[in-house]
Amino acid sequence: MKDFLYTAHPSRVVFGSGKVASVRDEVEAVGSSRALVLCTPPQRAQAEMVADLLGSRLAGIHDGAEMHVPIESARKARELAAELGADCAVAVGGGSTIGLGKAIALEATIPIVAIPTTYAGSEMTPIYGITEGGLKKTGKDARVLPRSVIYDPDLTMSLPLGMSLVSGMNAIAHAAEGLYARDGNPVMSLMAEEGIRALAEGMPRIAEASDDRQARSLCLYGAWLCGTVLGHVGMSLHHKLCHTLGGSFNLPHAETHTVVLPHALAYNSPATPEAMDRIARAIGASDAPVGLHRMASDLGMPTALRDLGLKESDLDRACEIALSNPYWNPRPIEAAPLRALLQRAWEGAQPQP
Repeated sequence: MKDFLYTAHPSRVVFGSGKVASVRDEVEAVGSSRALVLCTPPQRAQAEMVADLLGSRLAGIHDGAEMHVPIESARKARELAAELGADCAVAVGGGSTIGLGKAIALEATIPIVAIPTTYAGSEMTPIYGITEGGLKKTGKDARVLPRSVIYDPDLTMSLPLGMSLVSGMNAIAHAAEGLYARDGNPVMSLMAEEGIRALAEGMPRIAEASDDRQARSLCLYGAWLCGTVLGHVGMSLHHKLCHTLGGSFNLPHAETHTVVLPHALAYNSPATPEAMDRIARAIGASDAPVGLHRMASDLGMPTALRDLGLKESDLDRACEIALSNPYWNPRPIEAAPLRALLQRAWEGAQPQP
């Protein structure tokens, strides 16, 4: 066994059907009394329900969360929080909404209570991302780690099937890269494999019956584990590519993760055989990259970047950006194989090492 360092991040998790009703208690538990509820415009109804539960603890609702957290959106939310005297952000939604809460907490240093309605996993991490000038910049700061997270499967019941599936694949990506992280450890590897297993079991069941509450709970449990992995160890090539494609070409976040993941894993497979074996075991396949690609195809998820709106003429620029400031990766990141990876992902071809 290799040497490792493990530092647990402090967070409080409330998991179960109907637990959203405890939101006022959670706001009080983090020492706050005026909560600004955040959401995207389509999730305004859920935000209003949470606002009603907060009662006198409500400072207001802001439904301006946007994908990839544009700096203009972050500034607007920060100004509103200050204007309303909010001492807490309650983020109701997926990665975009929780990311907006983090953008506020980064400057205002107020606690976040996260109520995830997707499987993105951002709620378990001290990682933030803000897009400015066409580039998505990420960082880590303990101030943005939500102090309390309410996982209520009931809130995921209305999540459209397509988004449920790509959100689940997004979560799997966090755990998959965690299995070969430079700063990985046995605890995170256990969580990663179990998280992938739970999602690989739950996602096909959701595809068969979108209202399967037990399957929804299983996926949310898997997302919690995968998000925990994301919050504790570093990510590699896959996440760098997705940040590049999302921040610079405005591709949809979860769908991009879904398309790129099998190809990024295939790229790294020669250098990470143990991780590939654990992923394959978790999804019940003989080959991890091919198995995930097949899962996406079988469940009707996107498998080609061209179907997400990326132009073939953009691939050289995407490769250039990804090479300009690469994340650590178990296999050296080189221009020619990286460009070939992007080409296969754009075409929707089967992944290759």
